[in-house]
Amino acid sequence: MAIFCAIVIGVGWTLSYIYKDQSILVIAVIISVVMNWVSYFQSDKLALASVKARLADTHNLAEHKIQNLVENLSITAGVPAPKVYIIDDPSMNAFATGRNPAHASIALTRGMIETLDRSELEGVIAHELSHVKNYDILLSTVVITLVGAITLMADWFTRARFFGNRDNHDQGNNVLMLIGLVLIVLSPIFITLLQLAVSRKRELLADASGAMLTRFPEGLARALEKIAVNPRTLRGANRATAHLFIVSPFAGKVGATIANLWSTHPPIEQRIKLLRSMGA
Repeated sequence: MAIFCAIVIGVGWTLSYIYKDQSILVIAVIISVVMNWVSYFQSDKLALASVKARLADTHNLAEHKIQNLVENLSITAGVPAPKVYIIDDPSMNAFATGRNPAHASIALTRGMIETLDRSELEGVIAHELSHVKNYDILLSTVVITLVGAITLMADWFTRARFFGNRDNHDQGNNVLMLIGLVLIVLSPIFITLLQLAVSRKRELLADASGAMLTRFPEGLARALEKIAVNPRTLRGANRATAHLFIVSPFAGKVGATIANLWSTHPPIEQRIKLLRSMGA
C-alpha cells in the first residue's frame, strides 16, 4: 500500500512539473489516500458485490446448516464467526474476505452447498477459516482494489488530454502516452505476479491448516476432487478477484499444463496429493 502511494504521488509530481500545475500533485495525493482507504475498508464489499453474494438465510434449512458449520469451526479455530454469504451460482467455489477476523466474511456457491456432503463442506469452510486466522484475507482483499487502480491508471494515462497550458500540451500528451503504454504493457505482468505471490503458497498453507482444524484431510481432498471433475466458470468472476477463491473461478483443465504456471492457484492434483499425504 505504501509503494502504491509512492508510485501514484510520484507520477502526480512528474505531471505537475511538466504542466506546471501543482493541483495535479494534490489530486494524486488524494487519489492515493482514497484508494488505500477503499482497499482497506471497502474492498471486501466490492468482492462480494462482484459475484452478487447475499447473506445466508437462516430460515433456509441448507443455509442454516452452513451457518452452524461455520460457527462450530470458528470456535475450534478460536476466531469470531464470519458472516456467511451465498452465491446463487451452480459452480462449486468459495472464498473468504475482510480486513481482519472480526470483520470477515465467507461466501459459498449454491453448487457447492448442494453437491458436497458434510465432511467435504467442513473441509472447505476450515480452509477459508484458515485464510481468516492467518490474515490472508487482508492481503488478498487489498490486492483487488490496487489491481483495479493500476488498470484504471493505465487507461486514464492513454486517454488524458487535459491539464496545463498550450505550450506544454504536446510534450505533456507524449509523456502521458508513454506512461500509459508502459502501464498497459507491465500491469498484466505485475498483476499476475502479485496475485501468484499472494495466492499460491497461501492456498497450500490454508489446505494444511484447514486439514489440521478438522483433523480429516480427506474431507477437503474429496471436495477438491468433485470440483476438479466438474469445473464451471463462476458468473461475475474476474481476474482481479480470481486469487480469492478456493479454486480458480474459470473453467479449465486441472492437469499439469503451461497454463498452470500462470494460474493464481496451485494444481488441484498437487493439493489433493498433499492432503492425502497428511492423512497417511
